[in-house]
Amino acid sequence: MKAHEAVMNWVTEELSSGRLRIGDHLPSERALAETLKVSRSSLREALKVLEALGTIQASTGSGPRSGTVVTAAPAQAMALLLNLQIATSHVEHSHVYEMRLLLETWAAEHSDPGRGDWDSAERLLKLMDDPDIAVEDFLQLDAEFHVTVSRTAGNPLISTLMDALRTAIADHTLARAQALPDWTTTAARLRSEHRAIFDALRSGERQRAAEAVREHIRGYYLETAN
Repeated sequence: MKAHEAVMNWVTEELSSGRLRIGDHLPSERALAETLKVSRSSLREALKVLEALGTIQASTGSGPRSGTVVTAAPAQAMALLLNLQIATSHVEHSHVYEMRLLLETWAAEHSDPGRGDWDSAERLLKLMDDPDIAVEDFLQLDAEFHVTVSRTAGNPLISTLMDALRTAIADHTLARAQALPDWTTTAARLRSEHRAIFDALRSGERQRAAEAVREHIRGYYLETAN
């Protein structure tokens, strides 16, 4: 077993047992190397891998924020893997579109308004209403809005995948938007569609929400397909 696998297995077991929680510090480098029976140099390399995957965060210095802390940020790891997939495989615009349709319509169809963070979603919509907002800022808020409302489905894997996907395709999405001939008109339509999705989800109209999401994603895909 590789060192980073040994560390990952140990962290997973400690989290599952409740002996370790997100935000807790890992034991010292020496203590952890002795526990896992790996060299300290191998342990350091393993910790670098886990930090890149978002499992831990290492900070130098002294005080309560120093040391190695368990963060368990799965979206970061998934975004990294998706970036590699996009970079090394022939991933087309249509593939991103199909993935979004699959995830977001399912989330709408299984939504529960009682699980919604409607204040946060409303805040994002208001920020997007700024007529002077830059395209890249609008798109970041747009993606965050979609992730936020997807959490009403109560499936953390769906929202985590969506969060990772939006991070992985951010540059691709921006390039497509900047190539549009009339972003102002497009943004106005997107704002209106976001409001319709928001209203349907908050009122518990799942099918109307799913259809609104489907048409929203489909319309933008067709507009940016060329």
